[in-house]
Amino acid sequence: MVNSSTIGITFPLMNGGQFKGSTTIKDQVKTNILSVILTEPGERLYLPDFGCGLKELLFENNPNPREIRELIRHQLSLHVPEINIIDLESNVEEHTLKITLSYSIPSIRETDAVEINVSSPLGTGNTNLSNSATSF
Repeated sequence: MVNSSTIGITFPLMNGGQFKGSTTIKDQVKTNILSVILTEPGERLYLPDFGCGLKELLFENNPNPREIRELIRHQLSLHVPEINIIDLESNVEEHTLKITLSYSIPSIRETDAVEINVSSPLGTGNTNLSNSATSF
């Protein structure tokens, strides 16, 4: 349930169809970043170009980390313009994409970072992603 002091909905959604609300700009910005990075283009209604499409990159023979970083930077500049990227790293090893992003939010004079691991089970033909995101 979202109360009157929330400013947005956090990611991921809670069990039982209820949403957990974010109460700070810092938390909502992090949710917005995760939403952009983990969404596939065409997945969000009325915004066909929203999202990074990382799932497809996992199945390329040699994903280029520089191109992944450029894609993420471009999507974040369009959809989360309230941040300044301090550092962005991407690494692909054994069908797992690791993204580390450090950023600042000038409007509230805060910095934060997030680490996202995107992976796909091997040998199953399954394209579902296992995502984990950690703040530090």
